[in-house]
Amino acid sequence: MEETFQILYDAYHQDLYQFLFYMVKDKTQAEDLAQEVYIRVLNSYHTFEGRSSEKTWLLSIARHVAIDWFRKQQTIRQRIMGTFDWDTQDVRDQHLLPDELAVQHENVREIYTALDHCTIDQRAVIILRFIQGYSIQETAAALGFSESKVKTTQHRGLKILRKQMELLREELMDDEVILERRKSRGVVKTTSGG
Repeated sequence: MEETFQILYDAYHQDLYQFLFYMVKDKTQAEDLAQEVYIRVLNSYHTFEGRSSEKTWLLSIARHVAIDWFRKQQTIRQRIMGTFDWDTQDVRDQHLLPDELAVQHENVREIYTALDHCTIDQRAVIILRFIQGYSIQETAAALGFSESKVKTTQHRGLKILRKQMELLREELMDDEVILERRKSRGVVKTTSGG
């Protein structure tokens, strides 16, 4: 089993990790979830029937692990919301957001942010199709969807992405227009380094 595991790891770890990272947008969490996937693989490899490729099987397990994690996070959030006194306690996160750390190019950053507005299924389809380059058939097999469900989910997800990208660009344009107006009126202060 150790040799089989090493073969799976060597062949598919990068794809598995990227999929999980794009799903949860946190390097450490993606690593933890990848470890959970490997634990499940080790515990259930004897049940693998070969009806799909090993890569498809791994990504299917990864999808379920990610969904379980999202559900757990929702439960934790609900518990915190019920017990935290929002009026008297201050919450500040000193860490950069995952997209600030991981994404440098502006277009990718916009897509990355816009993915937050997609459902888990839409996000999974878009990641597999456009980030990892899977075909519709491969995506359907990896997610346990029919090909028509992949196409529909992809269409709806892309529609949401387009809308969010337009909104982000409008916000950026609005900010630039406001800044230009303030500069022309002499309202914006310039800071000098020193």
